[in-house]
Amino acid sequence: MSLWSLFTPRARMRRYALLDAKGNCRALRESRQQPTAPGWVEVHELRTAWLGQPLPVAARAMPQARPAQARQALAA
Repeated sequence: MSLWSLFTPRARMRRYALLDAKGNCRALRESRQQPTAPGWVEVHELRTAWLGQPLPVAARAMPQARPAQARQALAA
């Protein structure tokens, strides 16, 4: 089984920050799937200095389009 796992593709780890109503960072998380609870935003990196502080605008990652969606948009 372990040899088989070397050849199967894995989703990459992504980083998220939990923001409160004021935009302050309350938690940081690294996961392969996006958290389902509201308030989580994807960020480029995790910095513990953000905890309790407003999240810098430049820290947010832009949502990436899936390749199938990109092809459909070009075909239209």
